Amino acid sequence: MAQNINRVIVTGNLTADPVLNTLPSGTTVCDLRIAVNGRRKDNESGQWVDKPNYFNVKVWGAQGENASKYLSKGRPVAIDGRLDWREWTDKEGNKRQGIDIIADTVQFLGGRDDASSGGNQGGYASSGNVGSSGGADQSDFQPVGAGASGGASAPSEDDIPF
Repeated sequence: MAQNINRVIVTGNLTADPVLNTLPSGTTVCDLRIAVNGRRKDNESGQWVDKPNYFNVKVWGAQGENASKYLSKGRPVAIDGRLDWREWTDKEGNKRQGIDIIADTVQFLGGRDDASSGGNQGGYASSGNVGSSGGADQSDFQPVGAGASGGASAPSEDDIPF
């Protein structure tokens, strides 16, 4: 029988400062919200446009405490984790659904000043791993065209079939 895989890796920027909460059990959880830009071709104009996708991220325990301490709005991060579907009833009695990313590792991207300058335009000058389990290597999150393919350039946007 085939085994299911629930894995997600995203890079983006924090849209708000982290929020650290402590559960009654004493466990801490840090809530992050990140924006991940994708590029889409606008059917009407034929131009390529950025389309942001927003994700809620939960970071548990000491890793969440570190994320809360060192991250701030605008900071570029890489998240490695799994998707978690949840359902709840809102104050008006409506059933709601959402998908969160449960982070296994959070990697800081860019330099310390990147949050105030809006990032470093795709380059990753420095990084710090918040995770205690090893985490992703910085080379896993290189900009397009900087891969191990010997410097081969990425295809142009017009070559992408969608």
